[in-house]
Amino acid sequence: MGSSSETGGAWSVMEDVSLCESWLHISHCPVLGNEMKFCHMWKKIHQDFCERVIGTTRTDQALSSRWKILNKELAKWRDALAKTMDNHRSRENLTSETIQAQMFFGATGQGKKSFNHTHCWEVVKNCKKFQIIPTGPTVVLNETPLYETPASDSPMDSPMSQDSPIEKEPRPIGRKAAKAKRGSNSTKSSSKFLEELSRMQAMRIEMDMKQQEHDRAIDVENAKEREYVRQQREYARQEREYARQEKIENKDRESMAMDTTHMSPDTKQYWKLERRDVMRRRLFRDDGPSNTDWLNDQNN
Repeated sequence: MGSSSETGGAWSVMEDVSLCESWLHISHCPVLGNEMKFCHMWKKIHQDFCERVIGTTRTDQALSSRWKILNKELAKWRDALAKTMDNHRSRENLTSETIQAQMFFGATGQGKKSFNHTHCWEVVKNCKKFQIIPTGPTVVLNETPLYETPASDSPMDSPMSQDSPIEKEPRPIGRKAAKAKRGSNSTKSSSKFLEELSRMQAMRIEMDMKQQEHDRAIDVENAKEREYVRQQREYARQEREYARQEKIENKDRESMAMDTTHMSPDTKQYWKLERRDVMRRRLFRDDGPSNTDWLNDQNN
């Protein structure tokens, strides 16, 4: 497989979303979606992707490779949301559900620690492949136990029995009651384990956020340092240009102040042309090569 530079560089959010839209549009086409071969399907997806992302250089092989990554991440996120629905905490809002899903996503130990393709999920979440199917009954944490003794309809609970001076004897614990008690203890242990898991995942997410902030601060410092180096280089270039202009000015002053009284005619002619070049540069602000033919013609 080629490097990212060979396949068009790092993928942007817009490209990922366009790839998901193209995959959904082609693979779920009611006319051709179920009859296309794998290679033909990705050629169709590539054609649709190019219509959505104008000027792209991605190939169909690059799209197929990228979809394998997105497909794996989206499937993990679907499973994390399903677990969150099965472990829904009562009286909590959608934000806490998203945090719990991020915790379950990072707890798998495979790939990234957090899900960053929410835009892609919005595209494919209604697709049959990524529909969320609950895997178990709803579990309520930090609430009343799952096993409660139902209200008794025994005549002993009537108002007459409540006013009776005869005290009720405690009912002996039978097998069913003992089993229910053990189930309640098991549920409490499971609740404590899930709470501890949530706390650890929240700490991990907080550490990841701090690390991201630290990385962004380093990037800002590096950008400032690069800008400082660029300014220093520009300053050095201006200094060299100033020195060059100063050197030309000194040479021009020497040429204009040259005494040609005791020189031969050829030497006088040479310095005469040099002075004309100086005048031409001063008049037209040109530092180009010497060319005094038009001055000679005008003087003659």
